[in-house]
Amino acid sequence: MPSELRIPSPLRRFTDGQSKLEVNSSTVGEVLSELFQAYPEIKNHLVEEDGGLRNFVNIFIDGEDIRQKGGMDAEVKDGADVRIIPSIAGGAPKLSPDEFIRYSRHLSLPEVGIEGQKKIKAAKVLVVGAGGLGCPVSLYLAAAGVGTIGMVDFDVVDISNLQRQILFGVDQEGKSKLQSAKERLENLNPHTNYILHEVALSSENALEIIKDYDLVVDGTDNFPTRYLVNDACVLLGKPNVYGSIYRFDGQISVFNYENGPCYRCLYPSPPPPGLVPSCAEGGVLGVLPGIIGTLQANEALKMILGIGELMVERFLLFDALAMEFSELKIKKNDDCVVCGSNPSITELIDYKQFCGIESITEKVDYKEMDVIELKKILQNGSAPTIIDVREDFELEISKMEGAIHIPMNELPKRLDELNADEDYVVMCRTGVRSAQICEFLANQNFKSVANLTGGINEWAKRVDDSLPVY
Repeated sequence: MPSELRIPSPLRRFTDGQSKLEVNSSTVGEVLSELFQAYPEIKNHLVEEDGGLRNFVNIFIDGEDIRQKGGMDAEVKDGADVRIIPSIAGGAPKLSPDEFIRYSRHLSLPEVGIEGQKKIKAAKVLVVGAGGLGCPVSLYLAAAGVGTIGMVDFDVVDISNLQRQILFGVDQEGKSKLQSAKERLENLNPHTNYILHEVALSSENALEIIKDYDLVVDGTDNFPTRYLVNDACVLLGKPNVYGSIYRFDGQISVFNYENGPCYRCLYPSPPPPGLVPSCAEGGVLGVLPGIIGTLQANEALKMILGIGELMVERFLLFDALAMEFSELKIKKNDDCVVCGSNPSITELIDYKQFCGIESITEKVDYKEMDVIELKKILQNGSAPTIIDVREDFELEISKMEGAIHIPMNELPKRLDELNADEDYVVMCRTGVRSAQICEFLANQNFKSVANLTGGINEWAKRVDDSLPVY
């Protein structure tokens, strides 16, 4: 029965990305000879001129260091697990006495141990999004001892976040999500280095931000950023731990790992704008991001440790109502436009345009209206028609008197109820959905369309404090 030689990620550039090699040798020296025969370029990085192991390289057989078992002459039994463990970035990080206590439950796992915990400490993970998924992911990666956690987000904490975003509390309302997250995470684990990227991830900054990390955990909530993350990971050769949530359903997979499929292999292009509602429109069960986010953290840690079977070429679906997991098999698409054999996308593109959210060819003519401006107009007796495009359940939370209600997804089918020559102000919860409807109406030749900036929440804050902010 062949033994399996595990090749660590720092050395895979010499093995065409391969992480494993089946060997049929009986000693460590013979195992290395098989490795060097298969990949000659790796030899000088592992052994000295006299054939001895370099000082920064360790080899373990079934979890035991061969330097204590005869070195190159150490026996390799059939079916053995042989691992090359080089020092990383100038030397494996040492664990402090406090860390030995903190991670004791990890150290007692044979699959982790001291060497595994050092790998976790040396790892650099980027979490994109500090929302429902990013919160549990960052909490568990920090608790596990990941040495560097980067976070990308530019939003502030809102009370409506607290139903699912467990990093935050009521005293942080209105504060930066990332600064608030860092306070909580440093209290959980001060040994981790937290790097905050308080920007919107874009084609201009994604490659620069992602390049310094070992892997990316995708906690995004919109299609443009999701495709941006995927393409940037492919271009940089970084694994992408994908998660997605909506209402009671969750998805998880690992993309772009060791020549595996990427997100575009599964979904070459996004759905039309408005076809798939956002979580703000359709809602999400509060515990669902916790379930999916912890699964993402699990995949990230397995990847760092080089253990277990990753969700590569596998697509996991979770139905919280049925309490049912199901798995689909996915394959790399050789014709994929970004990771295929002849990719047509070799640099980052305009992802909003790609997802149909912005168009450079269509002229969109609508304006933004401040809530104070609308208040003055209404007080002066001028009465534009106010269209509330929120969902039915949202009207039970707060409602503006005099507004007509047409849910966003129904409006295109109900255009005959409107007059293109009249004045309209479109409103939603925060102004995002209503902006899309304003764009749609303007392209249908409506003469006077305005988006209520900040939506009914802004109206509640600045005009009518009897209404709740949600």
